[in-house]
Amino acid sequence: MGIEENIKESDIRKTMETDTKYGIRKAELREMLPEIDLFPTILHAGKQLDIAVFGPDIYKNNISNMQKKYFHSRQLPNISFRPATSAESTSILVPPNFKYCKTKILNPRGLQLCREIKTSDGVYLNPQKNTFEGDEVDEKTLKSFLKPDKKVNGIYLLDNDFTFVPYESFEQGVQESGDFAEGGLARGLEHTQEKKASNLAIISDKKNYPRGVNVFRFDPVTEAVVRVVCLYSYRGYDGLIVVGDGWNDGDDCCAFGVLN
Repeated sequence: MGIEENIKESDIRKTMETDTKYGIRKAELREMLPEIDLFPTILHAGKQLDIAVFGPDIYKNNISNMQKKYFHSRQLPNISFRPATSAESTSILVPPNFKYCKTKILNPRGLQLCREIKTSDGVYLNPQKNTFEGDEVDEKTLKSFLKPDKKVNGIYLLDNDFTFVPYESFEQGVQESGDFAEGGLARGLEHTQEKKASNLAIISDKKNYPRGVNVFRFDPVTEAVVRVVCLYSYRGYDGLIVVGDGWNDGDDCCAFGVLN
């Protein structure tokens, strides 16, 4: 048996070597990719999205990690992600995911919703890449998007969840859930034409956050700056915090990635 086995193995090796002459594409060793968990598939704007959470880390690192390759299952063996927009993130936060997100993401660390550009007139949410480079902002290009037909209920709804929210369209400070959800900032974060941001109304409801919503650091600036909008809900405070001055490279928070 031993001799027969050796002959067979030798024949197999010769056959495998011969196969390459006929253009057979030999299999490569599969690189062992890091494993990643996915949230339950959600429906957003009529599309099904698969989501993973990244961090806590600074925002640019979270985005960089999203672009790496991961293994989830045989059906999804080699996957990567893109940053969720603020509108997509609010769809992820509502039930059935809310309890998990509140205790595992919002409370201990916070959630990076999107990049923003603060200007003297208002805040640009989910800005397009051609409007800034690093910390350099092209205000002329930004303003070119603000066409009259794009203005809906006091805010400008542009493509791909890109939104401009004038400062006068929302209030800062501690406020009731309903007042926050009807303000321009909440509606801009959800990129909605409605007069109320429905997802943020659910998230910030009094039963979840008895002390309401605290909105701060959305102040006019003399020179446009790139920042990150973040959500927090510290233990013991019982209120939802919306901060408009997160840094690209300074705040360790979580961020959602959408499966490419």
